[in-house]
Amino acid sequence: MDFGQFQQSLKLSSPPSAVSGHLKALWYDAKGNWDQSHSIIQDIEDDDAAWIHAYLHRKEGDTGNADYWYRRAGKKRPSVSLELEWENIVADLIHH
Repeated sequence: MDFGQFQQSLKLSSPPSAVSGHLKALWYDAKGNWDQSHSIIQDIEDDDAAWIHAYLHRKEGDTGNADYWYRRAGKKRPSVSLELEWENIVADLIHH
């Protein structure tokens, strides 16, 4: 699946079954379901999940918690829009 196909999947009522939990979390976030996204990602323990977790808390407005998760992910809080950060994370995960 490429980035365009992933974006097209947002028109569906459920995420593609073949994508990782990471991408499912981002799919639910894009669909406006922050709670489902957070529920998925909090149970995954790797740097990519920490990055998504950081993004979600940044989106929520909890900067302190977001910064904790950015540190866990080995990243700094970006100065780009939330939309661009979402795109960057998706693109990075697809190209792993």
